[in-house]
Amino acid sequence: MSTIDPATAEWLGKLGFKVSNDAPWVEALTHGSFHHGANGTGGSDYQRLEFLGDRVLGLSVASWLYKAGNSPEGKLSQRLNALVSGATCAEIAREIGLQDHIRLGKQAREDGGANSDNILGDVMEALIGASFVEHGYEATRDVVYRLWATELSGDVGKAKHPKSALQEWCAGNRRAMPVYEVVDRSGPDHDTRFKVRVSIHNVGAAEAIANSKGAAERLAAETFLEHFG
Repeated sequence: MSTIDPATAEWLGKLGFKVSNDAPWVEALTHGSFHHGANGTGGSDYQRLEFLGDRVLGLSVASWLYKAGNSPEGKLSQRLNALVSGATCAEIAREIGLQDHIRLGKQAREDGGANSDNILGDVMEALIGASFVEHGYEATRDVVYRLWATELSGDVGKAKHPKSALQEWCAGNRRAMPVYEVVDRSGPDHDTRFKVRVSIHNVGAAEAIANSKGAAERLAAETFLEHFG
């Protein structure tokens, strides 16, 4: 059984993640590529803990939003989706230096896996899952609130989603609805880059690139509104 690196255990402790049993934390920080080639021949990766952590994060944030005011369900859902999104998880992961502690295979690391939004977001959720396994919901919720403090108290998710805003712009200006298409896809599976174009008939088009199709569509809609809105 793998043991956690002392420097990583210290880093987790400073964040509020107390390590009692190494196993879930090692698993949470391990990408599937780590168990191939020179690193080993088999073992667990973060996917199961990511699944669990995603639900714990969602419940924690939903509870905070419910208690924070009397916003209607639609507004609550809008903020929740933004606060627990892969992009937000990846942003927080970078802020705490998570990329320095992920266990990646040699090729995945050389391909930039440690800086992939997808991997960073997934491992962030897996750490939340590991905390839940070790210490339960309340202790994990409190760590989430500390790590997400700026986002919870800020404007993340308060503005209308760019794709919804663009649809409303089209309706208000009697234009055809926007059409999104992936015009290019590049990079390895763990760090895929999507180039998306959004176009509106007789108005114009805009393009954007991101680590996921959804994020690229959002950025393309933002760019379109900046140019034509």
